[in-house]
Amino acid sequence: MYLTYVLSKIRSHQRYRRTLRAFTQLNDHLLEDVGISRNEIDVIARRQYDQ
Repeated sequence: MYLTYVLSKIRSHQRYRRTLRAFTQLNDHLLEDVGISRNEIDVIARRQYDQ
């Protein structure tokens, strides 16, 4: 059970990093179209995977 928990946390962190990387590669105009600012990227990415 502990191993399953650790693996799920690792996968969750990997998804967070992929999301963070994808958002940071967008230019400011595209981010504005999505409705977020550059300083919100980390918060939004964490909110998705810190559950």
